[in-house]
Amino acid sequence: MPSKTMMIHGNTACAEAAIMAGCRFFAGYPITPSSEIAEYLAYKLPLLDGIFIQMEDEIASICAVIGASIAGLKAMTATSGPGFSLMQENIGFACIAEIPCVIVDVQRGGPSTGLPTLPSQQDVMQSRWGTHGEHPIIVLTPSSASETFHLTIKAFNLSEKFRVPVILLTDEITAHLTEKVTIPDKDQIKIINRKKPAVPPEKYIPYQIDDTYIPAMANFGDGYRYHITGLVRDEQGFPTNDPEIIEKQLIRLNQKLEKYRNEIIEYDTQFTEDFEKLVICYGSPYRAAKNAVTRARDKGIKVGLIKLKTLWPFPGEEIKPYTAKAKKIIIPEMNLGQVAYLIKSEVCDDDKIIKINKINGEPITPEEIYKTLIWSD
Repeated sequence: MPSKTMMIHGNTACAEAAIMAGCRFFAGYPITPSSEIAEYLAYKLPLLDGIFIQMEDEIASICAVIGASIAGLKAMTATSGPGFSLMQENIGFACIAEIPCVIVDVQRGGPSTGLPTLPSQQDVMQSRWGTHGEHPIIVLTPSSASETFHLTIKAFNLSEKFRVPVILLTDEITAHLTEKVTIPDKDQIKIINRKKPAVPPEKYIPYQIDDTYIPAMANFGDGYRYHITGLVRDEQGFPTNDPEIIEKQLIRLNQKLEKYRNEIIEYDTQFTEDFEKLVICYGSPYRAAKNAVTRARDKGIKVGLIKLKTLWPFPGEEIKPYTAKAKKIIIPEMNLGQVAYLIKSEVCDDDKIIKINKINGEPITPEEIYKTLIWSD
C-alpha cells in the first residue's frame, strides 16, 4: 500500500495503525471517548480475516484479548477510565504470564463514571499501579493524531518483543481532534513479532531464563504443550513455592524492561540549547505548551520544552540533565499533579516545580501557561 495523507482523528489513527502493526483480534465494550476505535475495527477486521468481538463487559474483553494472544494473534482492546479499572486484575495476569497485548485507555475525567465526554489525564498512576504486585509495564502517550498512529505501532512492537502488556494512554482531545496524518507505505514500517521457539516441542522450556530475559513464546495449538498460570511458576510454567526459583523468575520479570530501557524511552526536546525555565508536558497539553513557550521566547524569556512520549518506565534519568539546569520547571497536567509528583520524587527539588492543573473537564490553555512563564521568577 503506498503512503497516503488523510484527515482523521486520533481514534481512527490508532485503529488504522493497529491494523498495519498486524492486529487481527479486537475485543471490547463500547465506552466514550474510545468507541470510534471499536467502530472502525468492527468494519475493517472482518475484511482482513481478522476477528472483532463486542464483549459483555471490559473484564471479558481483556480476557478474550489475552486468550487470542496466547493462540498467536496480535490482539488489543480499547476503553476509558471506568473500563480500564475493570481490566486491572487481568492486566496483572498478562504481566505475570508474559502475554503480549495492547490496551488503549482514552482518558476521561473520574473517579467512577466521572466526566464521560470530557478530557483528563487522571489515569497516569492507574496505568502503572492499577494492578497489584511488582510487575513491569510500558505506557506510551501521544499528543496528536499522527503521534497516535506511530505510538500505536510502537506499542505492538514493544509488546511483542518484550512479552508485556503495553498501554497507549491517550486523552479525549487527542482522540477526537481531526488533523492531517500521513500513513506510510507498509514497507516503511518496522514490524516486530514475538520470538518463537527454535527447538522441537519436547525440548521447549516456556519460561527459560537466559541472557535476553525474554523467553520464546509458542502458540497454543502449534503442538507446544505448556502450562500458563497467574501463580509464580518455574521454568516449565508450573506453580512453585521454592523461594530461590520465585526470586529468579520475578527478578527477571522486573528487570527485563530496564535491560532494554533505551529501546523503550522516547521524548522530544525543543528550545533546549539555551533555557532557564523548562516546561515538561505530555498528551494534548503539549499544544498549549508549545504555543506558550514560543510566545515567551519571542518576548526574550529563555524557556525550553520537553514532551514525554513514554510515561512508564518513567524517564527520570533521561530528563535529569535538563531539570538540573532549569531554575523553574512548569508542568501542565489535566490532573492534580501525577507526573509532577514523579519529577519531584525522582528528579529534582520541589521548590523548582510549578504545577498547572485542571480536573474540571476543560483543557489547559496557552494563556494559562504563558502567564505562568511570565510571572514565575
